[in-house]
Amino acid sequence: MSRRSNGLVGVWAEAQRQQQRQREAQARYQRDQERQQRAYQREVARSQRERKAAYREQREAEARRRTRELDARVEALQGLLATGCRAPAFRASALARAERVEAFAPGPLAQPVPMPDPARYQAQGGGWTAGRRAQAEAEARARFERDWQSAQAAEAQRQAQFATYQRQYQQWADAQLGEIRRHNAGIQEMTAGLRNGDAEAAVAYFSAALYASTGWPDELPRQVSAAYDSGARQLVLNWELPKYDVVPEAKSVRYMINADEEKESPRPVTQRRALYRDVLAQCLLLVLRDLFAADEFGALESVALNGFVDDHDPATGRRAPMFLGTVMASRAGFAELHLEQVNAVNCLVDGLRGQLSARPDQYAAVRPGRVPEEVGNGVVTHGGDEEPDLYAMDPLAFESLVAELFRAMGMQAVTTQRSNDGGVDVDALDPTPIRGGKIVVQVKRYRNTVPPTAVRDLYGTVQDAGANKGVLVTTSKFGPGSHTFANGKPLELVPGGELVDLLHRHGLRGRLGSGEQRQPVPAQRTAPESEGRGDDHNVLGMYWSGGVALDVCALVCRGNRVLDDDHFVFYNNPRTPDGTVRALIPVAPDKAAIQVDFDALPAGADRLVVIAAIDPVANPGADLSGFTDAGIRLLDAERTPLDQLDVSDGRPGETALVLGSFRRRANGDWEFVTGGRGYRGGLEELVQDYGIEVE
Repeated sequence: MSRRSNGLVGVWAEAQRQQQRQREAQARYQRDQERQQRAYQREVARSQRERKAAYREQREAEARRRTRELDARVEALQGLLATGCRAPAFRASALARAERVEAFAPGPLAQPVPMPDPARYQAQGGGWTAGRRAQAEAEARARFERDWQSAQAAEAQRQAQFATYQRQYQQWADAQLGEIRRHNAGIQEMTAGLRNGDAEAAVAYFSAALYASTGWPDELPRQVSAAYDSGARQLVLNWELPKYDVVPEAKSVRYMINADEEKESPRPVTQRRALYRDVLAQCLLLVLRDLFAADEFGALESVALNGFVDDHDPATGRRAPMFLGTVMASRAGFAELHLEQVNAVNCLVDGLRGQLSARPDQYAAVRPGRVPEEVGNGVVTHGGDEEPDLYAMDPLAFESLVAELFRAMGMQAVTTQRSNDGGVDVDALDPTPIRGGKIVVQVKRYRNTVPPTAVRDLYGTVQDAGANKGVLVTTSKFGPGSHTFANGKPLELVPGGELVDLLHRHGLRGRLGSGEQRQPVPAQRTAPESEGRGDDHNVLGMYWSGGVALDVCALVCRGNRVLDDDHFVFYNNPRTPDGTVRALIPVAPDKAAIQVDFDALPAGADRLVVIAAIDPVANPGADLSGFTDAGIRLLDAERTPLDQLDVSDGRPGETALVLGSFRRRANGDWEFVTGGRGYRGGLEELVQDYGIEVE
């Protein structure tokens, strides 16, 4: 007889089974978690290895690229003479200008006004009666006559404007052709003088041949002093040679993994000295080749050439020309040489009996043979420091030079009276039809950056004078505020570097200072508290509406990549190593402030990116929807407002935003470009796009 269970044992057994299943499920979950964790760790380790490998590959590729550049530079120096000999010979015809001007283009004025078609003026809705039909016909004739009279008046006005434009064009075209013909007549006079042994014509022509030579590398100096001995038919000249640093000091570049830096392997001193000496010999031979090849008139029987470097004399410390090579070559003897196959040093010293410094790297000078000053016909110098220093020029002379530049560019230009000039230094008129017109010009002989207030004043002058354009010419540069204000307005800004280039391109002369340094060099800072207190730094004051707390940061970049982590200025790194960019305590109405010394930023930096991100401590869970009515105040060192730069508002869901970037222009000036790209992943996601690894 079996006993029936009272149910307690079954309940207890079921409970045990449930607990067992829970323990097994928990164990499986734990094993899955551990497996996922191990997989995640393996993935992280693999990703880190890949990033490190990619970074290493990038650095090694950069080192290889720099090495290739060094090899290419040395190869170009070794083949300087051979390459130059393949360049076409200079001819006098290259100096002539084609007798043609821009064609007359009246645009819409060339199209006659269409006359109304009588067929389109029919009586409308004349009705059934003869009276109504007659009235409708009379109204149609009246409309036709009214439109005909209007079209005739418009056509008469068009013809008058067309005739005026045609007269203006003809006057301009005649002036342009007259200038071209005077120029070509001067070329013909020079060539006639060459055939007759005229010294001035010979110096002008052969100087032009050297400056126009396509075989002479652009990066090498071009400075000549010359005279011509008509009796001996000999050109005597001093020509500037490149300095010792033309030969790269480094031979190759390697990436050092452990130190995470690129290391340059130095070029052996004996190799560098030998190559420099060979380069000097090639340069002298190339100058002789260009001169004899350009002589299509038989003006040269021989050339006395002295090569010099313009540097500080190691014996006196003073800047002076030091002669490193000299040679006197006859036409007959030089014609027998096969320059593309010669050893340059042996050819110069043994073949042509010239002299070449044994230690040109130490500026061990040679005694020149015949120098231009001994000829007696007057020495003409082109290039170098003989050009007038624009900084030291008299203000009136500087204004006259700018007016002369505008005239050389085909415009009519005069300087204004010193008093009551209305802020205009030069009045110019561009006679080009359609796009020409009145131009007001202001000149600023400054050394420091031109403030935006000067650009604003020029714009007011343009409006007051009713001019078509305003041009501001300076010996210094313009800041980002000036370029931002001028954008989209009839204003043109000409900084010092472009001014010198324009002068040279139009046959005028001028330089900025000694010419040794084109970019300002920041003063040495001896203590952190003195950093950034120069007169040329700027303050960027950021302001916005709303109560959202933000971290405003700056990235010093080359392109879209930060130079390194130390050039990311934020709350944990308030300044760059050189102190050119640093965070400041804001002053109302600003909520954040950054100080920037644009002129002293690293040479490799071409961009300063300003960003903003939500402060996750002060505003956890907030986004940039409360970031509105924002802007950047551009201030000078005394916190005087220079300009106001607008930035984009924030958007819901985004927690970081690129406010904008200051970008270095080709001429060294900076301009501001508005940003606007937002990020949902906050500051970490944003800076990763600029090459910063976030741990």
